[in-house]
Amino acid sequence: MKQFKYILFAIIAVGVFQSCDSEFLEPIPETAISVDSYFADDEQIETAVLGIYDAMQGINSTSSNDNRGIQQEFYVTEMRSDNTRTKNQEGEAAEFESYSVTPNNGIVSNYYASTYNTIFRANLVLDNLVNASDASRATFEGEAKFARAYSYFNLVRLFGDVPLVQGVIGPLDKETSFVRVASSSVYELIVSDLQTAVANLGNAGYARASKAAAQALLAKVYLTIGNYSEAQGLCEALLGQYSLESNFSDVFYNEGNDEIIFAIAFNSGIETDSQDFSAEFMNGVGRTVGVNYVTEDAAAFLDANGGDRTINSYRIDPFQPTQRQVVKYLPNGEDGGADGKTFSSDATLSGNDWIVLRYADVLLMHVEAILAGGQTTSDLAALNSFQEVRDRAGLTTPVSSISAQDLLNERRAELAFENQRFFDLVRFGEAQNVLSNHASATSNTFSATDLLLPIPQREINLSQGLMSQNPGY
Repeated sequence: MKQFKYILFAIIAVGVFQSCDSEFLEPIPETAISVDSYFADDEQIETAVLGIYDAMQGINSTSSNDNRGIQQEFYVTEMRSDNTRTKNQEGEAAEFESYSVTPNNGIVSNYYASTYNTIFRANLVLDNLVNASDASRATFEGEAKFARAYSYFNLVRLFGDVPLVQGVIGPLDKETSFVRVASSSVYELIVSDLQTAVANLGNAGYARASKAAAQALLAKVYLTIGNYSEAQGLCEALLGQYSLESNFSDVFYNEGNDEIIFAIAFNSGIETDSQDFSAEFMNGVGRTVGVNYVTEDAAAFLDANGGDRTINSYRIDPFQPTQRQVVKYLPNGEDGGADGKTFSSDATLSGNDWIVLRYADVLLMHVEAILAGGQTTSDLAALNSFQEVRDRAGLTTPVSSISAQDLLNERRAELAFENQRFFDLVRFGEAQNVLSNHASATSNTFSATDLLLPIPQREINLSQGLMSQNPGY
């Protein structure tokens, strides 16, 4: 599955900001090597770069003190949209679907801290580039800055203004650790980091940062901040470099296929290198019973609009016919893994890669960039990109114009349960309307302040008055 095996990164004895007094934001040294004697050559810096990917991957664990990385992202994204929910509306998980998240929510706290752990590791590499060879320095910088930009992009969209840490800092540097910086400044760093990654990286593989991954991510950043012409150029630079899988299911189970631009890779059956989100989507297979279940609204939408994608996006729970499960990341596929869908004897040790960027997303971003915030477009290039995605889904009737709602619908059908829906609603300016209606239909209440998550209360307490909370919490 992987092009390489991520190694566990032994954090060396250096200080890191104390925005959480946890093992993964203030790591306990695992070696006696000091920062002065480590990072002496390319081999050691490469170890640190792999440590960045390890942080993004997260730890397959039940401990709230462990960096969970990408493995809990579905809670803070998909389950806050109209796509998924819990089965029984119980516990911390249910706070997301009911828009009643509290600052003490442990999942939010873990995601926030885990993301900053990736930033810490990226900064550790960037602070030691002086010891890299001329041949490797630019690549190391590009990978570290891609990871930092990706992390900050998620943070700023979920939490708004956040602390902006651009280097390794000491435990007493509370100003940097806790003072929230304007989102515009965070976006400036994201753009700068991704521009560097585009300039420094080549295209080799999908499980590490590449030029194409940086271009695709930067296009999405530009769409988010309204820089449509730059986004269009980046998307067009990628047209033809990748191709859509003819079988939609193969996107997710033929890993490393020609559609994948960047994915966070996992190996099955190995506790330190596997993931458990695939099992969590199932009933009685994961450690929790019934999270990220498909809403009735999403199922009805896919039935009407998904085409060939629908059967490969959700299914009726075989043991509970009133429930619907996500099938894009089933830990055992439909037949115990005989078709290549990763599975081991323990579904909580799944190996399905998590896809961050794929070509269909780029094609639809290309349409969005041409639409440029308008209501409709009949631009031929936009029509071609839009139709390419629909043709793969078996929806071959040509379209002559595309509205913003058409595009939002197509993104929902194509990217369902891939942690895109909430961000799409916000970017298209439809979150307040859609989520208010969804909340009302499910006997919940949504308000504008629910667009941002709360800053974890743990951070507020540790800041000793330096850190402010988001409105509404």
